[in-house]
Amino acid sequence: MEAEVLYQVQDGVATITMNRPQSLNSMNPGLIDGLHEALTKAAEDTAVRCLVLTGAGRAFCAGGDLGYLNGIESLAAKRSFINRVGDVARRITMLPKPVIAKVNGVTAGAGVNLMLACDLVYAVDTARFGESFAKVGLIPDCGGLFFLPRTVGTLKAKELMFTADLISAAEAEKLGMVNHLCPAEKLGDAVAAMAKRLAASAPLSISLIKQYVNQPGLTLDDVLAAEAVAQPLCMGSADCAEGIAAFQEKRAPKFTGK
Repeated sequence: MEAEVLYQVQDGVATITMNRPQSLNSMNPGLIDGLHEALTKAAEDTAVRCLVLTGAGRAFCAGGDLGYLNGIESLAAKRSFINRVGDVARRITMLPKPVIAKVNGVTAGAGVNLMLACDLVYAVDTARFGESFAKVGLIPDCGGLFFLPRTVGTLKAKELMFTADLISAAEAEKLGMVNHLCPAEKLGDAVAAMAKRLAASAPLSISLIKQYVNQPGLTLDDVLAAEAVAQPLCMGSADCAEGIAAFQEKRAPKFTGK
């Protein structure tokens, strides 16, 4: 039986593929456990400088597997699964490496929120997105109550959550949920180009930018204080010296993460 999550590393980029195409990559324990395992591998592998998260078949992720969810009997088991799902989103936001969501098709429920946990989102121009929870008497999970208002604003987030309507790729891009839309035949190349670019960037710079941007509620004073601590560290790094030398010598820098 093929794994429910596939993991592949090439040229510093780890590709994590949710692999339940027959159920539109809906979330069950096997898929969630597989995502945790893949994130652990990527975090521990110093050769991995960027991650791509995608789905097999015609969907990115349709959210929770309703058949599985409906079969969970105890409150403790339900809470355990929801916590486990949410931990995937949390780990993506805390991972000190950039994560690109490669959205290859329909994305619904927790799949939308998993996508929003990523740092960049590239999507096929025929994709559709829906916070579908209210249609089945649920509330957004996988961090949706945090990610969506922060991305589209409170009023629009409430509308999308209340109605559970599907929106087009063009609308998602307009709302700021997607960085780039591509025709299906160009999506792979576009994501690969950005992943290659990020993998070649200075790891310390990328990780610190992600760390501070992902911290909610920072005041201007908080940010200035963080800059005063982090920037001197960057200035003293070998990568900074390499970046300046490469700029002066008019060549591409070779960053090592040191």
